[in-house]
Amino acid sequence: MENTKNIRPVARIRTDFKSKFGVPRQSGLVDELCATVVFEPKFRNADALRGLEDFSHIWVIWGFSEAKYSGSLTVRPPRLGGNRRMGVFATRSPFRPNELGLSSLRLLEIRETDDEGTVLVVSGADMKDGTPIYDVKPYLPYTDSHPEAVGGFAAPLLDYALRVDFPDELLCKLPESKRAAAVAVLKQDPRPAYQEDPTREYGFNFAGYEIEFTVKGDLLTVFRVTPAAK
Repeated sequence: MENTKNIRPVARIRTDFKSKFGVPRQSGLVDELCATVVFEPKFRNADALRGLEDFSHIWVIWGFSEAKYSGSLTVRPPRLGGNRRMGVFATRSPFRPNELGLSSLRLLEIRETDDEGTVLVVSGADMKDGTPIYDVKPYLPYTDSHPEAVGGFAAPLLDYALRVDFPDELLCKLPESKRAAAVAVLKQDPRPAYQEDPTREYGFNFAGYEIEFTVKGDLLTVFRVTPAAK
């Protein structure tokens, strides 16, 4: 008999992304991105994190809150242009049977707060704001790191990045602490991989601002930055 158990969030993450557009496709790609893991009231006990301060990185198991599994056993990875199918278990696609994600994040700080208990400040997150987190585990370099590992069809995409033209007069509209992260996110090319129209205008909400841009070839140009509607 199948043994199943319902799981529930132990925390939620706070990030600068109010929608999934612009979120890095993998954890650790944009180390400049900082986020905060806020535990649910039942788990706001410093004892639950005792010893975690000795680790530099953590694993986070989380839920694709906006992805619904269609039942297909193959998916179209965005970085392959969206027109080649691969097995769902050979990809990091959000459209999977249990809709679970796994991220390796740098642990920057374990912070005590007055109203939310002990929180985790992390970098390199690939989640939208409010994403449910189901578990946190320490990253163990002696067993979790495999320098000899082979990257399969994803390996040739490792160095992919756009050039970004973000005029100073527009970049200065962002808080200084968010500027480097915004540029790094844009370098990763937030567009769906199958869209190559150089006249098309794109925009996404980042850190409370709407950033609008176009892409021609390998050059991304930001043309407008405005406060996001609340």
